[in-house]
Parts: sequence; structure tokens; C-alpha cells
Amino acid sequence: MITISLCMIVKNEELSLHRCLQSVRDIADEIIIVDTGSTDRTKEIASSFTELIYDMPWKDHFAEARNFAFSKATMDYILWLDADDELEEEDRRKFAALKSSIDPSVDSVMMPYHLAFDADNKVITSLKRNRLVRRACGFRWEGPVHEVLIVSGHVMQSDIAITHKKDKQYTDRNLRIYQQRESEDEIFSPRDLYYYANELKDHGLDDKAVMYYERFLATKQGWREDCFAACLKMGDCYGKLANRQMQLKAWFRTLLYGKPRAEMCCRVGSYFMEDNRLELAIYWFQKATTLGEPADYAGMVDHAAWTWLPHLQLCLCYDRTGQKQKAELHNEIAFVYNPAHPGILHNKAYFANLRREEKTP
Repeated sequence: MITISLCMIVKNEELSLHRCLQSVRDIADEIIIVDTGSTDRTKEIASSFTELIYDMPWKDHFAEARNFAFSKATMDYILWLDADDELEEEDRRKFAALKSSIDPSVDSVMMPYHLAFDADNKVITSLKRNRLVRRACGFRWEGPVHEVLIVSGHVMQSDIAITHKKDKQYTDRNLRIYQQRESEDEIFSPRDLYYYANELKDHGLDDKAVMYYERFLATKQGWREDCFAACLKMGDCYGKLANRQMQLKAWFRTLLYGKPRAEMCCRVGSYFMEDNRLELAIYWFQKATTLGEPADYAGMVDHAAWTWLPHLQLCLCYDRTGQKQKAELHNEIAFVYNPAHPGILHNKAYFANLRREEKTP
């Protein structure tokens, strides 16, 4: 059985840290906590799980802090988490099984990262991360913000999920770090350009976000998943800027990076639906329903686009064109995926009422 060092960087995480550490208590053979300036009970909570607590002054550089934490590890493998991450019970059991069965030649284990959930606790947004790495490989983190762990070698795919349970308000911290670096004329890597564009978009600075997405794509050095996402997000920015021609063009640019994906198809379908060009809308929503599962994609996945959403939109399109049977069929398919969605339930009642009216003399 392999041994595992859990390495974390924390600051003012008293609300979530106990839950996180409790969820991995039987998996980690040692727990390393690097505190970057907590003023709450974070260190006190950490001390109930480990004595390996280190102080590190915060320098607006996440990779530096994570590399420091990794440098303290002594076990075979290193697991990294944030304080608002945890393992659900099923994933704890899977992780315990992995720990006793993993081939020691594996250099990294990539795991799903569940980021958002619907009212029924079904995953609606996820991506994949290199989460467990062999210490002897000496893998390093890069990037002051939105840091990335650079791995190579034998990478294993796993279905063990890390669940993110964010409990802090979204701030402009990352945006400010990028703006400071920009003001100092720092040369941005392609990854920096992409994530700075994301921060600009998230803060409503759509014009500038588009400029940085274009700069990122122009490098032709970005990860394919980031290139695909950049085109999607750039189209969303153009939509907010009321430039519909460039919005559609940006979404179709995703095809430069691979086959159509459901996220793009649903956006394009909605575009034509808004214009009441229903035949084109139906084509793109139908396309989204034929793409299977996004199992091979490591980037962000919008699970709604791959399951119930295109069927719900097809229901609306077919209803508008008078094809009631097709409309109801797609609503029923959407219901199988998402039985609590208010729009789908409204449609079920609508079709039931139509049938009653048809039977009324």
C-alpha cells in the first residue's frame, strides 16, 4: 500500500477546514498545512489533525506557496486539496481502494472536480485535475494565480471525485493580482492571458476580456481545452456587448479545436431560437443530443448541455412549430434527466392540459 502526504495552503478557513480534513483523515498518512496569514481559528483546527503546520508570508503567488507545501512532504504520493474541498463517503471508499491497489509506476492520478450542483445535488459543472502525484517525480506548480501543477509520465484516469463546497464570497483578489502584474509590464504566459481574460469577464469588463482572449488564442500555445473555453466565453462577452455577429463567429471558432461539443451547440441553438429561426435552432439542439458523454474532456463540462437542456429547448421549438407530440417527447426525456426542474414540470402540466382539452367534446 502506498503512503500519502496531504499538502494544503490555507488562510482564514475556520468554516470549512475541519470538514475537509475529516473527510481525508483515513487516507492521508501525513497532513501538511501551510498557513499564509490566518487571523481566525484555522491553525487551531489544523492542530487537531496534524503537528505539521508551517507559516509562510503571503506574496501574491499561489505556486510558490504550494511548492513550499510540497517540499515538506515525505510520503510516496502527494494529494493536494483546498480547504473548501472534501471527499464524499463513496469517494472515500474508492480512494481507500485505490491506495491499496495503485501500480506504483503511476506518476499522477487525474480525478474529477465537482464544482456546482443542482437542487437534487446532481453535478452540473465539473472538470478534471491531476490530484495525486508521485513525490519522487518532483512535479512543480507554476503561476502566481490560477496556478497549474505541471505533470508528465504515466497519468492514470480515476472516477474518484473531489467535491468543492465553496463557503466564501467571490472576491476581486485574483483580478487585482493580474492588474498589478499588468501595470508592471510583466510578460504573461498563454495561461496567464487566458485566466486574466476570465477574471475580466467575471467582473463585467467584457471589452478587455475579448482582447485578452484574442491575445491568448493568437499565441497558438494554449491547452486545447482552454482554447475551446476561450471561444465560448468570448462569444458570451460579445453577447453582452450586443455584437451578435461576432458572438456567433466566436462560438463557431470552437470547431478549430475539435468536434462539436454540447456547450457550443446549445449556445448556437439558443442564438437561432432568439431570432425565431426555429429550423436552425432545432438542428443545433438535436446535434447536442447526439454527442454521447463528455468523458474524454478534461476541461470544464456543463452537464446540463449534455443531458436535459437541449431536450427542454427542443420541446419549446417543436411546440412553437406546432409539433406537439415531438415537443412532449423531448420534455419527457428532459424529465428523466432533471425531474425537479420547474420549467420541465410546467411543460408536463401544459401537455396534460392539452390532452384533456382534446378529449373534451
